[in-house]
Amino acid sequence: MHNVWFVASAWMGIAFIASLISIRLGVSVALIEILLGVIAGNAFGIKTNDWINFLATFGAGLLTFLAGAEIDPQSLRAHLKESLTIGVIAFVAPFLGVLGFVFWFTGWTYQQALIAGIALSTTSVAVVYAVLVENGLSQTELGKMILAACFVNDFGTVLALGVFFANFNRLMVLFVVVMAVMLYYLPSWTRGIIQTLGETRVSEPEVKFLFLVLFFLGGLATMAKSEAVLPAYLAGLVVAGVFLNDRVLVNRMRSIAFTMLTPFYFIKAGLYVSLPALAPAAVVVGVLLGIKMLTKFVGVWPLSYGFGIPSRERMYTTMLMSTGLTFGTISALFGLENRIISQAQYTVLVTVVILSAVVPTLIAERFFMPEAAVEAPDEESAAQRARVANE
Repeated sequence: MHNVWFVASAWMGIAFIASLISIRLGVSVALIEILLGVIAGNAFGIKTNDWINFLATFGAGLLTFLAGAEIDPQSLRAHLKESLTIGVIAFVAPFLGVLGFVFWFTGWTYQQALIAGIALSTTSVAVVYAVLVENGLSQTELGKMILAACFVNDFGTVLALGVFFANFNRLMVLFVVVMAVMLYYLPSWTRGIIQTLGETRVSEPEVKFLFLVLFFLGGLATMAKSEAVLPAYLAGLVVAGVFLNDRVLVNRMRSIAFTMLTPFYFIKAGLYVSLPALAPAAVVVGVLLGIKMLTKFVGVWPLSYGFGIPSRERMYTTMLMSTGLTFGTISALFGLENRIISQAQYTVLVTVVILSAVVPTLIAERFFMPEAAVEAPDEESAAQRARVANE
């Protein structure tokens, strides 16, 4: 199918069906989109192209930006101890567990084992944020603590990838310097645009400015052989204080992300799974998924207990910290493109990453949903409708 409109309609049709199924089953739409992506890729031969890849990449970047923007600086300081310790152990435990298993028991080289450990040490900011928003938990203290812990976890992943494999050249130095300067001034720039142009809501200058920043930083990251989602997440963190006082802007950007962009990202993630290729490696995939979830549980659950998080919320936190997607696929793809791992090893890692986005999240939503999520979505929707009506 080469007609761009038919291609777009097919992908948006999958996204629409995913929304219907999500509403019917009460399961996160992100998970349904991933599963439908698996079906579409294996049963119907749906493939990506350049513009879909761009939309998917920007969708992941915008989602991680919004996830960073949801981390209230005051709440982060209040939960700094919990976020840091849970985030660090949620990275270290699976990294060491997976690295040891693939190196000692599967015959992978040390470099290949490092890629495996890094890829399966992650949490999925995209999935966690999508689930928290859908369940009305993104503005709760629990949701903010989980998002902050996810940031610490994934920062460890990015740091490990950089320490072990990054090419520190002039372009990387340029990227870091320019990004640091822009992130330093971004809160004041954003606040100034909102205050100066805040009344011109129809043209959305604030949104366009933030998209400009994300596009530019993404271009710098790509030029330096890094990933666009990293500066997007950091940009979200530095403007979190601004967004705290402008929830209308957050909701508008969230609507753009969830309606138009993130379906391409989650559906594309499902396309990475080749069911025929999985048969010979099914045991390894199952063991690696088990190691990731077990090490996350052993690390996160006792800490959550020690911090006095209630039983139901404790399991919910542990399951969400066991997810993986964005940085996991990025790490695996880095290994493949740099000829560190083979195509078969890449398929194994990506499949485990995608399963880790689905399995722990389903367990969390089905069995350990916090009671605070029951009323929160309706309250947030009502508040948003009231704000829009008053504009």
